[in-house]
Amino acid sequence: MCGIVGVLGNNEVAPLLVEALKRLEYRGYDSAGIATVNNGRLDRRRAVGKLVNLSDLLVHDPLPGKSGIGHTRWATHGAATVVNAHPHKAGPVAVVHNGIIENFRELREELAAAVYAQESQTDTETVALLVQQAMDAGATPVAAARATLKRLHGAFALCFLFDGEGDLIIAARKGSPLAIGHGMGEMFVGSDAIALAPMTDRITYLEEGDWAVITRAGAEIFDDHDRRANRAETRIQLDATRIEKAGYKHFMAKEIAEQPVVLADGLRHYSRNGALHLPEGVDFTGVDRVVLVACGTASYACHVAKYWFESLAGLPCDIDIASEFRSREPPLSPAQWAVFVSQSGETADTLAALRYAREKVAKVVSVVNVSTSSIARESDLTLPIMAGVEVGVASTKAFTSQLMVLALMALKAGVDRGRLDAATLAGHLDALSALPGLMNHALGLSTEIAKLAEDLARAQDILFLGRGPMYPMALEGALKLKEISYIHAEGYASGELKHGPIALIDAAVPVIVLAPRDHLFDKTVSNMQEVMARHGRVLLISDAAGLAEAGQGTWAQLAMPAVDAIFAPILYAVPAQLLAYHTAIAKGTDVDQPRNLAKSVTVE
Repeated sequence: MCGIVGVLGNNEVAPLLVEALKRLEYRGYDSAGIATVNNGRLDRRRAVGKLVNLSDLLVHDPLPGKSGIGHTRWATHGAATVVNAHPHKAGPVAVVHNGIIENFRELREELAAAVYAQESQTDTETVALLVQQAMDAGATPVAAARATLKRLHGAFALCFLFDGEGDLIIAARKGSPLAIGHGMGEMFVGSDAIALAPMTDRITYLEEGDWAVITRAGAEIFDDHDRRANRAETRIQLDATRIEKAGYKHFMAKEIAEQPVVLADGLRHYSRNGALHLPEGVDFTGVDRVVLVACGTASYACHVAKYWFESLAGLPCDIDIASEFRSREPPLSPAQWAVFVSQSGETADTLAALRYAREKVAKVVSVVNVSTSSIARESDLTLPIMAGVEVGVASTKAFTSQLMVLALMALKAGVDRGRLDAATLAGHLDALSALPGLMNHALGLSTEIAKLAEDLARAQDILFLGRGPMYPMALEGALKLKEISYIHAEGYASGELKHGPIALIDAAVPVIVLAPRDHLFDKTVSNMQEVMARHGRVLLISDAAGLAEAGQGTWAQLAMPAVDAIFAPILYAVPAQLLAYHTAIAKGTDVDQPRNLAKSVTVE
């Protein structure tokens, strides 16, 4: 989840490192640091907190050099302190690391016995000390790094910089992404292409187990058996990596506002003239079950999709949280598809689940935002959601884009399984095509929602309720709110209210009800009445017909446009997102970089 960057440049690298780290700060912002080699001397600067603190430090205490590595940290082992911040240095080597070294305790005990003591609480410093120990025994930097890599268990992306070596960076990946950038007499390393985009558009992605010896002349890449590996160089589209707020106060606000355009673009890509145009290979004929696997927000997209696959296609659908999927060793069949959903395409738990399922199912399919990601590259078939770069930690446009792609997959399954004829399919595609316009209407509720949020910001607990496919939207709404406002929030199926959660209801607990006027609406109204009978304050989010029927006695209402009920979750994501955003603004919390969270979860 940390951000890594490395530069072998022709000019001073400290400004380049800091600028690249700004583009990776969504990966972690507990601390940051850089190390450089200047006239053969290895030195570093580190600061706690966000990257601006490192920038300020470098103003007062510059760090010259044309070779360097940098890191922005999301803490795993050890608190956010300067001592625990990266780069970690041991004798002649500095190391930056993303991931977790699972056997670091036994390695640390071994090092301590050899009088190599650790000063930090991190697993990363163990890596640096192992390299130092090998070099003290006479190993070259390359040999010392390789010997160290062979001893590490777990997941990692690593970059090594050495004292006296101004033209050398060693990089390695196992379970965490790492990319090499190619320049004119310069070379670069980054956690992903976003960090490197201002410096180069020529990228080589390291594969699982790869390690590389990088000089300004190029990169020699080896696989985990130390065989020379030929990895393709690809060109990235710089427009796709642009990170800017475009006049918005926060990235999250910009990304919420982009949803109508993003969804319209995705629909045009995958459907035309009332017909589907999904990638070749998306054929559900003969598939008897599908399992959807994801984490966090993406898992709630899967929960919604379960309703679609089963109602539109009659295709049984299981859902698993990726972190639980592999450990419980679920039975899988050759007639089954496994679909893995991830914004980054690098989510460690989801990638591990994919590798478990790969040889056990008919096809492994990924729904990702980064088509060059590990999950995409290891899938049989990939459906990019094409949401563009999403920087805000709380996913918005990526979530609705995932829903859109999953809805189109469910429609294709319905066609392939003989459940949807051409006319019915065209009707569903028309309903999806109407969503961008309806989203624009929903975005117009922002000012009204901001006023409600001033009241919600004073609550300590908030409940979200929904029925049918609006139940996972209640889960998603609660997740968004707790992520960025730090208010305890829970989502429940409305019918479950009386089976326990109703004990929490009183005048201090707002209850947000997501309820388009559909065939389940009357049951939801009954649950609302149960809340209001116990002095609960209900915020009802529904269309005009729903508000007219059930709005009396509610604390507040939000009027949504009428929408085809089956695809209502995509539209109702907007008010849920805006409620979280404006409540966080009212509380004064950090919307884009909430505490303890990072965007790309590349550790298990």
